[in-house]
Amino acid sequence: MTALSATGVRRTFTAELAPVRALRGVDLDVEHGEFVALMGPSGCGKSTLLNIFAGLDVADEGHVVVDDLTITGRDEGWLAEFRRTHVGIVFQFFNLLEGMSALDNIALPAMLGGMSRRAGESRARDVLDLLGLGDRTEQLPASLSGGQRQRLAIARALVNQPTVLLADEPTGALDSEGGAEILELFRRLHQDGQTILMVTHSAQVADGATRLVRMSDGRVLNGGPADADDGDTT
Repeated sequence: MTALSATGVRRTFTAELAPVRALRGVDLDVEHGEFVALMGPSGCGKSTLLNIFAGLDVADEGHVVVDDLTITGRDEGWLAEFRRTHVGIVFQFFNLLEGMSALDNIALPAMLGGMSRRAGESRARDVLDLLGLGDRTEQLPASLSGGQRQRLAIARALVNQPTVLLADEPTGALDSEGGAEILELFRRLHQDGQTILMVTHSAQVADGATRLVRMSDGRVLNGGPADADDGDTT
């Protein structure tokens, strides 16, 4: 079954000198249970495509389906509810609420998703335990290491049990040890059945996925199994 589907997706941004055609007719399917790495040079459109799948941006043309839901043509209220219930999003720079404890950072989206405070905190504790942060519930994000902060961000993305986990350069702000830690976590989540689409510029990180998709100039070049990289890490 298909978890993510983009057909003929185009996206152009207005710029001072000339329009920027970020996506030029992208077709891409990701099946349930896949772990797909999306690679390509800076500016090739990979983050734009991820944001369209997340409902954070909208396509100018084309058709986008997530978990059998057509998300093109929807208003922002519908998309906000869709994000709460169907996708988990992990950003490069964590985007945590610095004045709230680790537990509250995770419980808040659970409550926004409809859980009571008690149920939300219980679910948050379960996810923090799963990600090895069960002993950090009362700590503020600033007191955690980079790898722990990213694990906390991943816990937030997982708390509402999303169909798809979307990750934009999830190791980009980490050192090599922290990056390896996050990649191993993604592998474990994938083994447990989580569907993952990950944007990365790193061939080493992409090697952890089960399929590698390359983009260039707003187009998908291939979508075959992950294999040896040809050296493009820009």
